[in-house]
Amino acid sequence: MFEESATRSMIKAVSWRVLATLTTTLLVYAFTGRTDIAVTIGLLEATIKMALYYFHERMWNRLNVGRKPITDSHPTGAPALASPSEKPE
Repeated sequence: MFEESATRSMIKAVSWRVLATLTTTLLVYAFTGRTDIAVTIGLLEATIKMALYYFHERMWNRLNVGRKPITDSHPTGAPALASPSEKPE
């Protein structure tokens, strides 16, 4: 198991926001026919939701809900990975 870095969370947030913002912008344009309103709403939505997503990801990375510690070695014989809270000796 791997702990996601803050950088990975940020990259995921940006890639998702690009797709979601394009969808929102196109929908607003389809309903209003106005590019200025569509772009403004798209940019506001992207900025606010990207920040919310990033902090949501970081919060969930600190929780252990649904996580199980790995105690055995991998079926291939590879050693088990340490949990993020364990420090190597």
